[in-house]
Amino acid sequence: MPAQRKIGRTTDQRKAMLKGLVTSLFQNGKIETTEAKAKEVKNIAEKLIAIAVKECDNFTSKQAKISAAKLDPKGQKITNVKKSKNGREYQVVEREVKTDMVRVDNPSRLHARRKVMNWVYKIKDENGESINIANKLFDEIAPKYKGVNGGYTRIYKLGPRKGDAAEMVILQLV
Repeated sequence: MPAQRKIGRTTDQRKAMLKGLVTSLFQNGKIETTEAKAKEVKNIAEKLIAIAVKECDNFTSKQAKISAAKLDPKGQKITNVKKSKNGREYQVVEREVKTDMVRVDNPSRLHARRKVMNWVYKIKDENGESINIANKLFDEIAPKYKGVNGGYTRIYKLGPRKGDAAEMVILQLV
């Protein structure tokens, strides 16, 4: 028996389609697709959520020095004019150094994040800003399922699709 359903596509097309569906599921919380695709996406999503739940709180915090540009009241960077050795003038952005607590992943959590990033695409919201699906999975979705063993997704049958009579379903996070 094969590891995954072939769904009538070559390997690269199938993986690309499944990555897109998994990304949409984590982004929106539910997707509408055919039953065969939903069963495959369910297998992948359940495994990724289980990994995220296991590694949800596996990080440490430490103090780190962070260098950031100084901003004026309008939000613009403050610059100074400097002269080089050969007499040319150039602008330098003023910086300030702060100490702040940063979160550092432990090695097993880092490995889990890389596994998740292997199955999701990088996406942008309607404003053009990048959304990190791995962060969303580890910070928002996984804590909801803390203490739950499996059953993170649910499939609702909608009936046959008009045209080719393919069984349509809604796959959603519980």
